Amino acid sequence: MMDAIKKFIRRELTGWKCWEIFWLAASCSIITGLSIYWNDSLMGIISSTAGVAYVVCTGKGKLLAYAFGLVNSILYAMIAYQAALYGETMLNAFYYVPMQFIGFHIWKKHINDETGEVEKKRMTWNQRWILTAVICIGTYLYGLLLLHMEDAMPFVDSFTTVSSVAAMVISVKMYAEQWWIWFVVDVLSIYMWWRDFSSGSDNMATLLMWVVYAATAVIMFINWEKEAEKTR
Repeated sequence: MMDAIKKFIRRELTGWKCWEIFWLAASCSIITGLSIYWNDSLMGIISSTAGVAYVVCTGKGKLLAYAFGLVNSILYAMIAYQAALYGETMLNAFYYVPMQFIGFHIWKKHINDETGEVEKKRMTWNQRWILTAVICIGTYLYGLLLLHMEDAMPFVDSFTTVSSVAAMVISVKMYAEQWWIWFVVDVLSIYMWWRDFSSGSDNMATLLMWVVYAATAVIMFINWEKEAEKTR
């Protein structure tokens, strides 16, 4: 048992490039520092820091991502509920939390022994068109439900929720296209949380988290595309 744990830790800590370590450390430090400056809540700071670590570790293809993802999902659901973003609340509480366990289980079976990272793939064009259609239809239908629930931003919230569900599925299935979706979701989430912060909330850490997510999505898209090309 101890040998397996040591092997897991050793694999998760090896293979990192200097710029990846710098990006992770700098992002977490900036979010923590500025959030303290703006008097954000402790829950917001922990959620945002764990969220950044989750995204970077996912981009790196490390199983450790799902541990950070679990912490982020639980706390973020609580923060979104307080902000009356019920789509985000349900997404994290009822979908992201269980998906952390599913993702860990699936990724564990597809780790490259040489790199210590998960395998990376590309979708076909048919898969991409089907995915786009599902997101559009799902956004409209779920937006109607959130409108009935008096969500603060029903269709924006709906799009980020539906797109995140889709992105999480293809992330677990190790497709590089997840980063296209994550970037669009990140940009709209920045808009949602900027409006929330502008109205007087103390969720600056959450807003900064999404800014870092957007930048990370671009970097990781390039990285995953290169890795997926090698496995073709």
